[in-house]
Amino acid sequence: MKLSGNTILITGGSAGIGLAFAERFIKAGNTVIVCGRREHVLQEAKQKLPSLITRVSDLDIESERTALFEWVTANYPEVNVLVNNAGIQQRFHVLKADAKNNWSYFSKEITTNMEAPFHLAMLFAPFFATKEEAAIINVTSGLAFTPFAIAPIYSASKAALHSFTMSLRHQLSETSVEVIEVAPPAVNTDLGGYGLHSQGEPLDAFADGIFKGLEEGKKEIGYGTSVNRLRMSRDEVDVYVENMYKATKNTIE
Repeated sequence: MKLSGNTILITGGSAGIGLAFAERFIKAGNTVIVCGRREHVLQEAKQKLPSLITRVSDLDIESERTALFEWVTANYPEVNVLVNNAGIQQRFHVLKADAKNNWSYFSKEITTNMEAPFHLAMLFAPFFATKEEAAIINVTSGLAFTPFAIAPIYSASKAALHSFTMSLRHQLSETSVEVIEVAPPAVNTDLGGYGLHSQGEPLDAFADGIFKGLEEGKKEIGYGTSVNRLRMSRDEVDVYVENMYKATKNTIE
Protein backbone atom coordinates (compact mmCIF):
# COMPACT_ATOMS: atom_id res chain seq x y z
CA MET A 1 0.00 0.00 0.00
CA LYS A 2 1.07 3.59 -0.45
CA LEU A 3 2.17 5.13 2.85
CA SER A 4 1.14 8.75 2.30
CA GLY A 5 -1.91 10.62 1.08
CA ASN A 6 -4.39 8.23 2.71
CA THR A 7 -7.27 8.81 5.09
CA ILE A 8 -6.98 6.08 7.69
CA LEU A 9 -9.34 4.79 10.39
CA ILE A 10 -7.61 2.97 13.26
CA THR A 11 -9.74 1.16 15.84
CA GLY A 12 -8.37 1.11 19.36
CA GLY A 13 -6.10 3.94 18.27
CA SER A 14 -5.97 5.99 21.44
CA ALA A 15 -3.07 4.10 23.06
CA GLY A 16 -0.52 1.33 22.58
CA ILE A 17 0.03 -0.14 19.14
CA GLY A 18 -2.85 1.81 17.59
CA LEU A 19 -1.49 5.18 18.72
CA ALA A 20 2.04 4.25 17.63
CA PHE A 21 0.69 3.45 14.17
CA ALA A 22 -1.31 6.70 14.14
CA GLU A 23 1.80 8.71 14.94
CA ARG A 24 3.76 7.14 12.10
CA PHE A 25 0.94 7.47 9.59
CA ILE A 26 0.56 11.17 10.44
CA LYS A 27 4.29 11.76 10.06
CA ALA A 28 4.13 10.04 6.67
CA GLY A 29 1.52 12.53 5.46
CA ASN A 30 -1.82 10.84 6.11
CA THR A 31 -5.08 11.97 7.70
CA VAL A 32 -5.74 9.69 10.67
CA ILE A 33 -8.98 8.99 12.51
CA VAL A 34 -8.94 6.89 15.67
CA CYS A 35 -11.78 5.51 17.73
CA GLY A 36 -11.96 4.15 21.24
CA ARG A 37 -14.33 3.70 24.18
CA ARG A 38 -12.84 6.26 26.56
CA GLU A 39 -13.14 9.93 25.65
CA HIS A 40 -10.49 11.11 28.10
CA VAL A 41 -7.94 8.69 26.61
CA LEU A 42 -8.81 9.91 23.12
CA GLN A 43 -8.29 13.50 24.28
CA GLU A 44 -4.89 12.58 25.72
CA ALA A 45 -3.98 11.08 22.34
CA LYS A 46 -5.10 14.26 20.59
CA GLN A 47 -2.94 16.35 22.90
CA LYS A 48 0.01 14.27 21.80
CA LEU A 49 -1.00 14.36 18.11
CA PRO A 50 -3.04 17.56 17.53
CA SER A 51 -4.02 16.66 13.96
CA LEU A 52 -5.57 13.39 15.12
CA ILE A 53 -9.33 13.03 14.50
CA THR A 54 -11.08 11.17 17.30
CA ARG A 55 -14.43 9.43 17.72
CA VAL A 56 -15.86 7.73 20.80
CA SER A 57 -17.21 4.34 19.75
CA ASP A 58 -17.91 1.08 21.55
CA LEU A 59 -17.18 -1.51 18.89
CA ASP A 60 -18.76 -4.28 20.95
CA ILE A 61 -22.16 -2.86 19.97
CA GLU A 62 -23.35 -3.65 16.43
CA SER A 63 -25.22 -0.37 16.00
CA GLU A 64 -22.15 1.63 17.01
CA ARG A 65 -20.03 -0.15 14.41
CA THR A 66 -22.57 0.74 11.74
CA ALA A 67 -22.78 4.30 13.07
CA LEU A 68 -18.99 4.58 12.95
CA PHE A 69 -18.94 3.45 9.32
CA GLU A 70 -21.68 5.91 8.40
CA TRP A 71 -20.03 8.80 10.27
CA VAL A 72 -16.60 8.21 8.77
CA THR A 73 -17.80 7.76 5.20
CA ALA A 74 -20.12 10.79 5.43
CA ASN A 75 -17.60 13.16 7.01
CA TYR A 76 -14.40 11.77 5.48
CA PRO A 77 -15.50 10.20 2.19
CA GLU A 78 -11.89 9.99 1.08
CA VAL A 79 -11.24 7.30 3.73
CA ASN A 80 -9.44 4.42 2.07
CA VAL A 81 -7.66 2.48 4.82
CA LEU A 82 -9.10 0.56 7.78
CA VAL A 83 -6.81 -0.71 10.52
CA ASN A 84 -8.64 -3.26 12.69
CA ASN A 85 -6.44 -2.93 15.74
CA ALA A 86 -8.76 -2.93 18.78
CA GLY A 87 -8.36 -6.01 20.94
CA ILE A 88 -8.42 -7.28 24.51
CA GLN A 89 -6.64 -10.19 26.20
CA GLN A 90 -7.82 -12.17 29.22
CA ARG A 91 -5.80 -14.85 30.97
CA PHE A 92 -7.60 -17.58 32.89
CA HIS A 93 -7.83 -21.29 33.68
CA VAL A 94 -11.03 -22.95 32.49
CA LEU A 95 -11.38 -24.87 35.77
CA LYS A 96 -11.48 -21.59 37.68
CA ALA A 97 -13.55 -19.55 35.25
CA ASP A 98 -17.15 -19.01 36.33
CA ALA A 99 -18.61 -19.40 32.86
CA LYS A 100 -22.09 -20.01 34.25
CA ASN A 101 -22.40 -16.64 35.97
CA ASN A 102 -19.77 -14.57 34.23
CA TRP A 103 -19.95 -15.51 30.53
CA SER A 104 -20.36 -11.86 29.52
CA TYR A 105 -16.83 -11.23 30.75
CA PHE A 106 -15.42 -13.92 28.49
CA SER A 107 -17.68 -13.29 25.49
CA LYS A 108 -16.49 -9.67 25.38
CA GLU A 109 -13.14 -10.96 24.13
CA ILE A 110 -14.86 -12.77 21.26
CA THR A 111 -16.90 -9.71 20.33
CA THR A 112 -13.98 -7.28 20.43
CA ASN A 113 -11.38 -9.49 18.76
CA MET A 114 -13.55 -11.28 16.19
CA GLU A 115 -17.03 -9.93 15.63
CA ALA A 116 -16.01 -6.25 15.47
CA PRO A 117 -13.19 -6.59 12.91
CA PHE A 118 -15.23 -9.03 10.81
CA HIS A 119 -18.17 -6.62 10.72
CA LEU A 120 -16.07 -3.50 10.04
CA ALA A 121 -14.18 -5.21 7.23
CA MET A 122 -17.46 -6.25 5.65
CA LEU A 123 -18.86 -2.72 6.02
CA PHE A 124 -15.85 -0.97 4.52
CA ALA A 125 -14.84 -3.46 1.80
CA PRO A 126 -17.58 -2.52 -0.73
CA PHE A 127 -16.91 1.19 -0.09
CA PHE A 128 -13.16 0.72 -0.52
CA ALA A 129 -13.62 -1.32 -3.70
CA THR A 130 -14.78 1.88 -5.44
CA LYS A 131 -11.47 3.59 -4.63
CA GLU A 132 -8.40 3.72 -6.83
CA GLU A 133 -6.28 2.50 -3.90
CA ALA A 134 -7.39 1.11 -0.55
CA ALA A 135 -6.31 -1.28 2.18
CA ILE A 136 -7.66 -3.25 5.12
CA ILE A 137 -5.04 -4.01 7.76
CA ASN A 138 -6.00 -6.61 10.36
CA VAL A 139 -3.87 -6.78 13.49
CA THR A 140 -3.82 -10.39 14.63
CA SER A 141 -1.03 -11.84 16.80
CA GLY A 142 1.81 -14.31 16.82
CA LEU A 143 -0.59 -16.21 19.10
CA ALA A 144 -2.84 -16.80 16.09
CA PHE A 145 -0.17 -19.29 14.98
CA THR A 146 1.16 -20.58 18.33
CA PRO A 147 -1.63 -20.35 20.92
CA PHE A 148 -0.85 -19.09 24.41
CA ALA A 149 -2.65 -21.66 26.55
CA ILE A 150 -3.27 -19.27 29.45
CA ALA A 151 -5.05 -16.86 27.07
CA PRO A 152 -7.19 -19.40 25.19
CA ILE A 153 -9.97 -17.16 23.89
CA TYR A 154 -7.53 -14.46 22.82
CA SER A 155 -5.42 -16.96 20.91
CA ALA A 156 -8.45 -18.55 19.27
CA SER A 157 -9.98 -15.19 18.33
CA LYS A 158 -6.75 -14.06 16.69
CA ALA A 159 -6.48 -17.37 14.82
CA ALA A 160 -9.99 -16.75 13.52
CA LEU A 161 -9.05 -13.24 12.42
CA HIS A 162 -6.00 -14.65 10.63
CA SER A 163 -8.21 -17.12 8.76
CA PHE A 164 -10.74 -14.41 7.92
CA THR A 165 -7.94 -12.18 6.63
CA MET A 166 -6.72 -14.88 4.27
CA SER A 167 -10.22 -15.38 2.86
CA LEU A 168 -10.75 -11.63 2.58
CA ARG A 169 -7.49 -11.26 0.65
CA HIS A 170 -8.62 -13.82 -1.91
CA GLN A 171 -12.10 -12.36 -2.26
CA LEU A 172 -10.73 -8.85 -2.82
CA SER A 173 -7.80 -9.91 -5.00
CA GLU A 174 -9.43 -8.57 -8.15
CA THR A 175 -10.27 -5.20 -6.59
CA SER A 176 -8.16 -2.20 -5.59
CA VAL A 177 -8.27 -3.26 -1.93
CA GLU A 178 -5.08 -4.68 -0.43
CA VAL A 179 -5.52 -6.94 2.59
CA ILE A 180 -2.62 -6.95 5.02
CA GLU A 181 -2.09 -8.87 8.24
CA VAL A 182 0.10 -7.58 11.05
CA ALA A 183 0.97 -10.29 13.58
CA PRO A 184 2.69 -8.78 16.62
CA PRO A 185 4.69 -10.69 19.19
CA ALA A 186 4.39 -9.60 22.83
CA VAL A 187 4.83 -5.82 22.74
CA ASN A 188 5.38 -3.60 25.77
CA THR A 189 1.85 -2.18 26.07
CA ASP A 190 -0.93 -2.48 28.64
CA LEU A 191 -2.73 -5.23 26.72
CA GLY A 192 -4.31 -7.59 29.25
CA GLY A 193 -3.40 -5.35 32.16
CA TYR A 194 -0.61 -3.07 33.28
CA GLY A 195 2.81 -4.72 33.39
CA LEU A 196 1.88 -8.04 31.81
CA HIS A 197 3.89 -7.27 28.67
CA SER A 198 6.72 -5.27 30.22
CA GLN A 199 9.22 -7.79 28.83
CA GLY A 200 7.76 -7.51 25.33
CA GLU A 201 9.27 -5.81 22.33
CA PRO A 202 9.72 -2.03 22.72
CA LEU A 203 6.67 -0.35 21.20
CA ASP A 204 8.52 2.15 19.01
CA ALA A 205 10.91 -0.46 17.61
CA PHE A 206 7.97 -2.73 16.84
CA ALA A 207 5.98 0.02 15.08
CA ASP A 208 9.04 1.01 13.04
CA GLY A 209 9.52 -2.63 12.04
CA ILE A 210 5.92 -2.96 10.89
CA PHE A 211 6.20 0.19 8.81
CA LYS A 212 9.30 -1.22 7.17
CA GLY A 213 7.22 -4.26 6.22
CA LEU A 214 4.52 -2.01 4.78
CA GLU A 215 7.14 -0.13 2.77
CA GLU A 216 8.37 -3.44 1.39
CA GLY A 217 4.85 -4.36 0.28
CA LYS A 218 4.47 -7.41 2.52
CA LYS A 219 0.97 -8.84 2.96
CA GLU A 220 1.77 -10.67 6.21
CA ILE A 221 4.06 -8.86 8.61
CA GLY A 222 5.55 -10.26 11.78
CA TYR A 223 8.18 -8.82 14.08
CA GLY A 224 10.71 -10.28 16.46
CA THR A 225 9.68 -13.68 17.77
CA SER A 226 6.47 -13.74 15.72
CA VAL A 227 8.35 -13.87 12.40
CA ASN A 228 9.38 -17.51 12.72
CA ARG A 229 6.08 -18.52 14.31
CA LEU A 230 4.15 -17.50 11.19
CA ARG A 231 5.77 -20.39 9.28
CA MET A 232 6.31 -23.05 11.94
CA SER A 233 5.50 -26.66 11.16
CA ARG A 234 2.81 -28.36 13.24
CA ASP A 235 5.42 -30.30 15.22
CA GLU A 236 7.28 -27.08 15.98
CA VAL A 237 4.05 -25.42 17.07
CA ASP A 238 3.24 -28.27 19.46
CA VAL A 239 6.63 -28.01 21.16
CA TYR A 240 6.52 -24.22 21.32
CA VAL A 241 3.03 -24.12 22.84
CA GLU A 242 3.86 -26.78 25.42
CA ASN A 243 7.00 -24.94 26.52
CA MET A 244 5.14 -21.63 26.75
CA TYR A 245 2.46 -23.22 28.91
CA LYS A 246 4.95 -24.86 31.25
CA ALA A 247 6.70 -21.52 31.69
CA THR A 248 3.52 -19.54 32.45
CA LYS A 249 0.87 -21.88 33.91
CA ASN A 250 1.68 -20.90 37.49
CA THR A 251 0.40 -17.38 36.77
CA ILE A 252 -3.21 -18.60 36.48
CA GLU A 253 -3.19 -21.52 38.93
